[in-house]
Amino acid sequence: MAGWSFITNHGSVLAAIAMHASQTARQIGDIAGITERAAHKIIKDLEDDGYVSKTRTGRRNSYQIHANVPLKDDISNATVGELLLALGWKRARRQAKDTETDQVVP
Repeated sequence: MAGWSFITNHGSVLAAIAMHASQTARQIGDIAGITERAAHKIIKDLEDDGYVSKTRTGRRNSYQIHANVPLKDDISNATVGELLLALGWKRARRQAKDTETDQVVP
């Protein structure tokens, strides 16, 4: 009965990254219910627009959410962090309280 969803694939990938920052693109795609190829494209979109940044750690990537970036919509003044908190994200500050980068709390 799931013909549609309130959260787009971009939102699903963002939430998957927020909750599983050290997962591979394939694993993020599996969590979001999309293909690995689609996950790579969406991750690139999120990076290009400043929502996440990717850091290479050995052979894997890890991701950081930029929680203070405004959502791409014309309706609200909400930030990415506010959306993720509504979706159940538990964030932990890595630096000072006013920093824009958050990490995942396991």
